[in-house]
Amino acid sequence: VMGHVDSGKTSLVKALSVILSTASLDKNPQSRQRGITLDLGFSAFLSNIPSSIPDTSYKYIQYTLVDCPGHASLIRTILGGAQIIDMLLIVIDCMKGIQAQTAECMVIGEITTDKVILVLNKIDLIPEAERETRIPAIINN
Repeated sequence: VMGHVDSGKTSLVKALSVILSTASLDKNPQSRQRGITLDLGFSAFLSNIPSSIPDTSYKYIQYTLVDCPGHASLIRTILGGAQIIDMLLIVIDCMKGIQAQTAECMVIGEITTDKVILVLNKIDLIPEAERETRIPAIINN
């Protein structure tokens, strides 16, 4: 899970996760003090096995989320997270649009995987009457 600092990556991961590792979601005291993610955070959620997977004795599949920092000075940590991904979620703050680190994460994503999901976050902050015009403008920027 990548994107610009304060785009809502960690909040999204918290909402999706049901399994937290000992290195998850800003456990570093300095992260809490500064209010930003400094280290990779690991968490997971479970889903039913997709029908496309042949007979298996398992009931669920586990998706592990890697919450990456979004600050430019932590690009090495972001690159470390990118080395272990199968799919990329790029979180975009709808109030700010695509920012510098959002674009950097998109480039990293192009290098590491061909499976990308854009997550538009903070849509609820855009007045409902403006969403139909503002959201496409964010995506097409």
